[in-house]
This record gives sequence, structure tokens and C-alpha cells, in this order.
Amino acid sequence: MAARSATPPAAPADAPTEERPRRTGYRRLSVEQRREQLIAVALELFSSRPPEEVGLDDVAQAAGASRPLVYRYFAGGKQQLYEAALRSAAEELSRRFTVAGGGSPTEQLSAVLDAYFDFVAEHAAGYGALLRGGSVVETARTSAIVDEVRRVALRRTLRHLGVRTAGPRLTLLVRSWISVVEASALSWLDEGRQIPKESLRDWLVDEFVAMSAAAAVHDRQAARMLAGVLALERPDGPAAALVARLRALLPEAPANGV
Repeated sequence: MAARSATPPAAPADAPTEERPRRTGYRRLSVEQRREQLIAVALELFSSRPPEEVGLDDVAQAAGASRPLVYRYFAGGKQQLYEAALRSAAEELSRRFTVAGGGSPTEQLSAVLDAYFDFVAEHAAGYGALLRGGSVVETARTSAIVDEVRRVALRRTLRHLGVRTAGPRLTLLVRSWISVVEASALSWLDEGRQIPKESLRDWLVDEFVAMSAAAAVHDRQAARMLAGVLALERPDGPAAALVARLRALLPEAPANGV
């Protein structure tokens, strides 16, 4: 019997060569690019699912990376990555409070609300978990990030209204309206977005005008702000339309004033 050869027979020249499956090459990204990619992937996951349901393995798999690599960039683990993703979302949302172009104050508020609800729709699950609180990843730092977004919203709203320095009552008015916007967004998500976004936007603009009218009775600065807003309104603008609808709803006063 012939002895077996220790060397395996060579493969035919036209035989396909077996290649190892290769993971997406992370070495081709710079340190900053890889960090930004991980944050973007984490933000997408946190936006589609509640934060407590997202793990580092989910982020690593979605990014085509390994768990040790994620830890290399975020030594604090999931909490640090969540805060980085939240900060990125907060910066994006803050940018949407600024609208290009002119228009009356109510038209600018409408444009801001359009951008705001676009953001809410894009980050539905994460937005809801964040504003409701109680998440297992909620900390004083995450709360501070959210509070900063609200402060930016306050400053930008006052700017759209032409107010440089707001007194305590006018500040309370705008903060209260921002709370109404947040609560409306959560309800909109909870109810399956049954109300068309445009209708919700118009209702919230009307809410602001109505709240401003109530505040104007008690505060001179709020009265001046509202007068300035109405002076800049087009005859067919949101504020004018609201006043016309209210007049149609209210009964006419008796001729003798009684």
C-alpha cells in the first residue's frame, strides 16, 4: 500500500477560495468618527425603544462593532453612552427652536412647533421615556440636559415674541406654555397620533394667544407683549382668526349693557 502524502492535494486553479467573514472595518474610522457613529446608533435605538430595553450588545451589533470596543469609547458603559446620545438629541432639538426667515410671531411659533413635532415623531419612544421620568437610566445629569433644553426653548420663544428681558409673570407664562406643548406631545404619542400634526400645532398657537390674554389682565409686560404680537399679525393670521372664532362663540352683550 502506498504511503499517504503529508501534503494535501492542491486545489484546482478555478476553485473558489474560502474567505473569512469580515466585520465592518472599524479601523478605517478615526477615533472621533467612531465615537460619533456609536452615539448615532445608540440614539436611533434609544429613540425606537425605551432606554431600559437597550443594551450595549444591541448598540455593538447595530454598529458592527464589538462590546469591548464600545467600552473603549464609553468606559462608563450604558449610562455614559445614554447621556452622550441624550446630549446629542438635546442639541439637535435646541437647533430646531430657531427658524429661518421672517413672519409674524405666531407664524414663527408655528414653524417652531412644526420642527418640534417632527423631532417628537422621529424619537417617539425615547422622547416619551425621557419626559415621563422614572427611567432606570435617569440621573441628575440627564435631568440637567432636559432642563437646559427647556431653558433654550424659553429664550428662543421670548426672542420670537420680541422680548429681551422677561419679568417673573411673563416667564411663568412662557414656561407654562412650554409645559403644555410637552404634555400635548406625550398625549399625541400615547393616542397614536390621531390628531393631525397641523391641527395640533394650530391649537397650541391658539393656546399661547389665549394664555397670553389671561396673563395680560394681570401683568403689564404680558399686555405689552400681546399688543405687540397682535400689531404684527396679518388680518388673516392665527391670532386674528382666533379672536374672530371667539367672537362668534360668545353671545352678544345686551344693548343696555346689563
